[in-house]
Amino acid sequence: MPDDIWQTMILTGELGRYPVHFFTNTGSTNDLALALSNTGAPDSTLIVADSQNAGRGRLAGRTWHSPPGTGLYFSLILRPHLAPQDFPKLTLAAGLALCKALESHTSCRPGLKWPNDLFLHNKKCGGILTETQAVGGVGQTAVVIGIGLNVNTPAEALAGELRAKATSLLAETGVPLERGPLLAAILGELDLVVARLEQGDFPGILAEWRQRDIHAGLQVSWVNTQGSIITGISLGPDDEGFLHIRDGQGQVHSVISGDISLAQE
Repeated sequence: MPDDIWQTMILTGELGRYPVHFFTNTGSTNDLALALSNTGAPDSTLIVADSQNAGRGRLAGRTWHSPPGTGLYFSLILRPHLAPQDFPKLTLAAGLALCKALESHTSCRPGLKWPNDLFLHNKKCGGILTETQAVGGVGQTAVVIGIGLNVNTPAEALAGELRAKATSLLAETGVPLERGPLLAAILGELDLVVARLEQGDFPGILAEWRQRDIHAGLQVSWVNTQGSIITGISLGPDDEGFLHIRDGQGQVHSVISGDISLAQE
């Protein structure tokens, strides 16, 4: 299908105010963004790939399936006016931005899985990987927000075990989408939510995030960083964005990292 915004982005190296580095295929847009941020790439530089062969997930060993021509795989370089301890909040903020862009641009009503996954009908449709790179001097810390989103990926391309866990906008709606306008919509929502975060409105962002929390009040299992499995009720993220789980003995665990799934999965 014709996609004027996408084609213009490729030809001009720009998408609105964003300078764009476009790659037909690359390993990981986040790796490229981190390298570019270390050589002084300006704020709001965008790295976009038509496909990736080494897309990474948040946890070690996790990959992101990135077939050509069907998805959005991009990373945005930011130097936000935030304290370093607030950088993890960008992951939740980006998740909200992704949801709001899809809610306004499509018929989808996605949900969020803490801390960085976007779900449609109980299947993963997108993910966020936020990484930092200290550059240049004091206070000049670049943050890279990487997003992978299955847009026009046909269900048959999600083979085997992947099909049971992953989906795409096309598979859920039957409607193909132009990637250029969708990318522009996501960037617009990211602009808004990062500005809100800089202005101290994480409580408001968190309230909207919680409305889309797919695990709130449900029995979940957490594999902590030591490999132990803890099962309990998800209490959702606290005011700093860390997940809390109450186990069967009533103990509340604060989850900073690790993998969360429904207990029956």
